[in-house]
Amino acid sequence: MRFKTIDGVSPFWKIAAGAVAWLLLISGLHYGLNRDRGHRRVVRMGYMPVITNLASPLLDFASRENGDIRFQAIKFSSFAEMAEALRNGQIHAAFMIAPLSIVLRQQGEDIRVVCIGNRHESTLVVRKDIGAKTVEDLAGRTLAVPMRFSGHNLSILLLLEKAGLSGQVNIVEMNPPDMPAALATGALDAYFVGEPFAAQTLKDGNASLLYYVEDIWQNFICNLVVVKQSLIDARPDIVRQLVHGAARAGVWASGHPDEAATIASQFWNQPEDLVRYAMTTPENRIVYDRYVPKQEELQRMADLMVQFNLIESGEITGLVEDRFAVAADLSNVVDITTILPTGRTEAVVSSSDPSAGHNS
Repeated sequence: MRFKTIDGVSPFWKIAAGAVAWLLLISGLHYGLNRDRGHRRVVRMGYMPVITNLASPLLDFASRENGDIRFQAIKFSSFAEMAEALRNGQIHAAFMIAPLSIVLRQQGEDIRVVCIGNRHESTLVVRKDIGAKTVEDLAGRTLAVPMRFSGHNLSILLLLEKAGLSGQVNIVEMNPPDMPAALATGALDAYFVGEPFAAQTLKDGNASLLYYVEDIWQNFICNLVVVKQSLIDARPDIVRQLVHGAARAGVWASGHPDEAATIASQFWNQPEDLVRYAMTTPENRIVYDRYVPKQEELQRMADLMVQFNLIESGEITGLVEDRFAVAADLSNVVDITTILPTGRTEAVVSSSDPSAGHNS
């Protein structure tokens, strides 16, 4: 049998080479997910130490001696570093700031948003001595956000536009762990970030509260969970257990904030009383049960990024994969170890199934 060649290469060999590459990818994923002590599968989760990502340390803690999967939480100092780790296959999942997932998708990374982190955990604080009471008082001041590809940046740009102050506040990018010290030394006048980094300066008396994020953007998405499509294709059961476990972690944390704060503080290297304060002040502030990703929420974010010239196109087709979150089982969450879902693979339904329930 003869095959016509294209650019000197037979289509047969192109297909064969593609098949070999696919097999190597799948083999690599299987190897990477099966090298823990005791031959348990390991899922490496990148995260930043903020309350929206609380599921990551809770899953790590719960799975150390329990379950058939070891969920390993790997703390990063910046979202950019985490994005590169995901791109290079060093981590299997990323608890990532939401707009950055849009950027990665548009850069050609075949990622999917499979879960939303806890909501209403970001705060805009100002240096106490400047006496700011409204966003208008920030004119001519310097304000930090985690990165330009963040919902915090979008929120500030919206606030300034509404107040007629566009371009009148110096917005800078800064890693969240560096913000409290920068404010205390006067290098910053204000910052907008996920907790507990805002609570730190409030408790220390260096800052005043200007806005909670829910006062600016109801149901604001700070961080979300992304995985590569290749992992979904190779091991949908792994993705299912990750997403179900994250959802169940929220159920447990909502009823056990003190215990959750104790665990998180150990991973974050933050004082336990600070984490507890951030999780409970004001009471019942954190929203744990709106974890199902929605196309319209991510699309709004993409459209705002276009509006403020952060990206050129609002195209995000295929970014949202909600079927794992839609199917999450939240029953029988009794203690921290029971946040781990069972290892058996269950039917995963799409949100298009009218019988599928959303907990959002």
